[in-house]
Amino acid sequence: MTEFVNFWHGLWPDLQKILLTYALMVIIGWDREREAHSAGLRTFPIVGMASCGYLLILGPSSDVNAHSRVLQGLITGIGFVGGGAILKDGLNVKGMATAASIWNAGVIGAAVAMNRYGIAVMLAAINLFTLRALLPLKSWLDGTKTEPD
Repeated sequence: MTEFVNFWHGLWPDLQKILLTYALMVIIGWDREREAHSAGLRTFPIVGMASCGYLLILGPSSDVNAHSRVLQGLITGIGFVGGGAILKDGLNVKGMATAASIWNAGVIGAAVAMNRYGIAVMLAAINLFTLRALLPLKSWLDGTKTEPD
């Protein structure tokens, strides 16, 4: 019984980080899903949790080079995932905001894993603000009622 309690006691801090990342990403994923984008309610939480998980695997290591290599891999890898959300149709390109938000999801997950909760919350809030509040301005600047990307 003691082993079981110790196991969960050691796992709890990491689980809290993963759940925080999940919660922040569900909000952005829900917004993308409402707009019927290719990436949404499932993609964003998974990208965020995976990013968080990659850094949590390193544990409390003080090896700056190891953290740097993992972050470099995340930046590159998530760029490829986001690239899948971009669609080109003639001269029109859609999905750029969704792709950028996927990239941001990775940063949010990494920030949570590195105990930078304020940065994670600010990035999530500003991301959501940009997607929702600036859409009417984008439509006005485009001179048409554009579909959100």
